[in-house]
Amino acid sequence: MSELHPLLEMHFPTLAGVDDAEGRAILSEAMLLEVPPGQSVFRVGDPCQNFLMVAAGQVKVIGRGSSGREILLYRIDQGGTCVLTTACLMGHDAYPAEGITETTVQAFAIPRQRFEQALAGSEGLRRFVFASYGERLSDLIRLVQQLAFERIDLRLARYLIENCRERIELQVTHQQLAIELGSAREVVSRQLKSFERQGWISLGRGTIRVEHLAGLETLLDCQG
Repeated sequence: MSELHPLLEMHFPTLAGVDDAEGRAILSEAMLLEVPPGQSVFRVGDPCQNFLMVAAGQVKVIGRGSSGREILLYRIDQGGTCVLTTACLMGHDAYPAEGITETTVQAFAIPRQRFEQALAGSEGLRRFVFASYGERLSDLIRLVQQLAFERIDLRLARYLIENCRERIELQVTHQQLAIELGSAREVVSRQLKSFERQGWISLGRGTIRVEHLAGLETLLDCQG
């Protein structure tokens, strides 16, 4: 039976269950790539040539509207795959968004032809691909629901709560927050100033300091 790369086995343990010869052969051929931070993994309009599995690091996937406004669609973390890559490979489409490394990334790449052979001939790999695809698709649906139905103050409060668990002062600009939340910078700035007036946060140059976490949590609890 073909041997898998140790990093592949470590960060994608379910692949150890792929026991058919073709699936194991395809996985053993996966190319290990290393990409420095701040680099584009794919851009809008690029053809999709490889199925990607992130073994280490983080990639953010950003969509852009015709006005130039950006929105963070999702992040791919260690042990994750990219739903857009999977969709583009299966649909023979070009990328509709951009993937950018936020840290040094190590990823395994399976060329398109071998990916298609995996779907056709390896039950174990096919299950892995569709399970990963379904999980990420659910995340995208939740994002759409938040953008459509949840107020910006609630989305902002949730972001601050989730990101201040490890540090009280966040190094983030209003523009970066707008991309994270899928809103306009002006809207985010107004809401941050409202939080500051209530004493929940204090704003600095490129920083947000959470002063009263309970106030933000109460805002979310009242809408629960």
